[in-house]
Amino acid sequence: MPADFTLLNERDALATFLDQQRDALVRKVRGISDADAHRAPTASSLSLLGLLKHSAVWEGRWFQCIVAGRPLPDGWPEHKSPIPDQDFLVDDQDTVEHWVARYEQAAETSRQIVAAVDLDQPCARTDIIDFNVRCVVLHMIEETARHAGHADIIRETLDGSRGR
Repeated sequence: MPADFTLLNERDALATFLDQQRDALVRKVRGISDADAHRAPTASSLSLLGLLKHSAVWEGRWFQCIVAGRPLPDGWPEHKSPIPDQDFLVDDQDTVEHWVARYEQAAETSRQIVAAVDLDQPCARTDIIDFNVRCVVLHMIEETARHAGHADIIRETLDGSRGR
């Protein structure tokens, strides 16, 4: 947390908390091989790469589609995958480098979207969820922190570190 955190306005505080969680998730994945990033070493079926892919996909869905109303390349939400939790599934073509870059690009786009709107503004896609922008940012802080915690356990199981 920055030393002057108490001096931040609400928007900057929320943005700082979300960026801290985004950074934590990426730190857990950096420095691990693609092979290890594919592994699910705990009782869960989650892998580091699956968590990162899921986070990149939903970062775009929440901010680009739901908040801003932009169409997504995969056609979501009109075209949903018949496979439950497909965004967690990875194959040999998925790499740490690709998904870190995609996640960081999605996060940058999200920052730009949120910076351009009022936190009280309703989301563009109220047909999906009737939230304002503030609620989406709070939800993403919660979800990203949750997944960073999952990643922390997986990384520690893989190599003893926590990807600091």
